[in-house]
Amino acid sequence: MNEQLIKQEIHDAIIRAVTGISDDVKGLLEEALAKETNPTAQSMLSAMLENLSIAKAADKGVCQSPGYPTSWLSFGDGNLPHDIKSTIMEALGEATKKGYLRPSIVDPLTRENSGNNTGKGVPNVEFEYNPGQEYVDFIISFKGCGAELGNAIQIMTPAKLGKDLVGLKRFIIETAINAGGKPCPPFGIGIGIGGQMDMCAKMSRKAISTRRWDDVNPDPQLAALEKELKDEINSLGIGAAGTGGDTVCLAVKMERAHTHTAICPVAINFHCWVARRAGVRIYNDGRVEKLL
Repeated sequence: MNEQLIKQEIHDAIIRAVTGISDDVKGLLEEALAKETNPTAQSMLSAMLENLSIAKAADKGVCQSPGYPTSWLSFGDGNLPHDIKSTIMEALGEATKKGYLRPSIVDPLTRENSGNNTGKGVPNVEFEYNPGQEYVDFIISFKGCGAELGNAIQIMTPAKLGKDLVGLKRFIIETAINAGGKPCPPFGIGIGIGGQMDMCAKMSRKAISTRRWDDVNPDPQLAALEKELKDEINSLGIGAAGTGGDTVCLAVKMERAHTHTAICPVAINFHCWVARRAGVRIYNDGRVEKLL
């Protein structure tokens, strides 16, 4: 595997991610505007779409906040450079130096700013090894942290899940109500169900950060839940920017994993409409494909 090629593609993906949003999310924003009946919400959605055009024309970050970077790396036998995390950190630092990202990553207690959007544990990198895979998949997501203020997690019991999952649905909808306009709506919601607390939290982030927001879950039960919950949340009338309107939720994305018989952990993860992410597949022979 050509290490210089990987470095260049990671650098390009980071710049591509922060200067725009995913096409699928942009399409959902345009659909929301087309059917919106609330004048205030119409103006908010129009401003969001105009902001995307301005950022692209000026080659600037689409949001003043750099968000929090998380990467997912899928690789095969011997095709992942050993210093890949350093490569990602260097690319983040360079993007910050060039002005694409505002330096906002700090120590959690001292609040000391690293100045380059890296630090202990940042960027977060999730690795997945697949024997025989002849390519490296790299996806990076910059998730706005104002949206984090609405997140919630609960270690439910089977009884609390309720008949027909009524308890689970209530928890998710009440969390959306309590979040209100804090997550910069219209938002997406990632939901992780199962495992333990750490696993359901990771699933919730991965679901909303790596899946297309306009896809259909291959798990029929989760696909039905995603549609039902999205419709219910949109009926709340919170609207774009929390000012009222027909659309507050663009997507609900769920993942599940087996858990212990006594518990059912559930994590709810909000993602603002600024879905800054980019992905690339790099084959061992040097071919490159864009993923997102």
